Amino acid sequence: MKIRIPQKYRRLTKILIWSVTFIILLQVAYFIFSYFETKRIEKELAEQVEVVKPEPVMLFNIAIDSFTVVPGQIRSGQNLSDLLATQGISMTRIDEISKKTTSVFDVRKMKVKNPYYFFMSKKEPSKVEYFIYEINPVDYVVYQMGDSLRIYKEKKPMITQIKTASGVINSSLWNAMTEQAISPVLAMDLYEIYQWTIDFFGIQKGDKFRVVYEENFVYGKSVGIGRIFAAQFVHSKEDFYAFRFTQNNEDSYFDQKGKSLKTAFLKAPLVYNRISSSFSNSRFHPVLKIRRPHHGVDYAAPTGTPVVSIGDGTVIAKAFQARGGGNYLKIKHNSAYTTSYMHLSKFGAGIANGVRVKQGQVIGYVGSTGLSSGPHLDYRVFLNGTPIDPLKMKAPPTDPIAQKNMNDFNLQRDSMMVKLQEIERF
Repeated sequence: MKIRIPQKYRRLTKILIWSVTFIILLQVAYFIFSYFETKRIEKELAEQVEVVKPEPVMLFNIAIDSFTVVPGQIRSGQNLSDLLATQGISMTRIDEISKKTTSVFDVRKMKVKNPYYFFMSKKEPSKVEYFIYEINPVDYVVYQMGDSLRIYKEKKPMITQIKTASGVINSSLWNAMTEQAISPVLAMDLYEIYQWTIDFFGIQKGDKFRVVYEENFVYGKSVGIGRIFAAQFVHSKEDFYAFRFTQNNEDSYFDQKGKSLKTAFLKAPLVYNRISSSFSNSRFHPVLKIRRPHHGVDYAAPTGTPVVSIGDGTVIAKAFQARGGGNYLKIKHNSAYTTSYMHLSKFGAGIANGVRVKQGQVIGYVGSTGLSSGPHLDYRVFLNGTPIDPLKMKAPPTDPIAQKNMNDFNLQRDSMMVKLQEIERF
């Protein structure tokens, strides 16, 4: 039996089919349009994007793409003229360079083993475009060999890092540093800070240190120690603190109470191997073979070891005693203190009676002149004319933190004390 669909429903069915077909066609058209529009936009964007060129390789702020770089090191006896002549530069040009460089760099100060570089043109391989000499790990001088000669100094980019270090001493401060791959220069800097308060040649096994400091780097390589901000040194179970502070436009170091670490006198006048004889009222003399007073300290050290003045003063005696102190000096430091230095091999440059000397100035060199059994320094201290034991002398400190600066110092000290305490414990 056939079902007869009314005419009006057949019309509605056709309309529905056409509607669905139309919607599908619209969706297909939209998809095709979207696809090609996306491709068009991508193409336009691709055309608009700049081609990123690789960064040029730089050396001494010069792009080296166009050059052949020929490195070298200064050899003994070489000078600027020799180096330039090896590259075929004429004597007339060398003379011009030598005259022009005097206002920028003293070529007589070129050091053996310091690096240099020739930048040779790739188009003309025998043509020198630049000559560069490294003065030190940071500073260098550039000779631009164009038609118009240009000579100038530059610096490599330097990065400064705040670092910390600590350690326990088994033999020496120097060894304690090197054992931990810490720059041994830091040991010398600590010596400079504490030289008035600690005898570093009398430090003991078990002494300890902590320090907060700067280290400078060029291209990731250390080029030296910068400022030391704070340090703690434990010597003979006693704490010695040092805090850097600027007062009266001068940087100096003070203890935790604001007292200066710098005193009127150094702890010792030289770098010595050992104390061969101490202060005594009855010492057996190694040459005379008798007992008599020895009112000084004998520091055993190699002949030629520099001897320095322990403080500012005036030379009041410079003489020679064949059966006594040999070459000797006396220095008056103030109304109370005088020091003497005996058995010197020779005197320092410019040392004469009446000459003013500064603390740390070289005044002579260790020897064995006079009545002596071997090279050493016989060092004596007089207080108001009376000899005293140099090893027990407590010299007065220089100016402490001024009252007006005390609050600033306390804030800085407390901040650094926290940093010291954060360092790995001893």
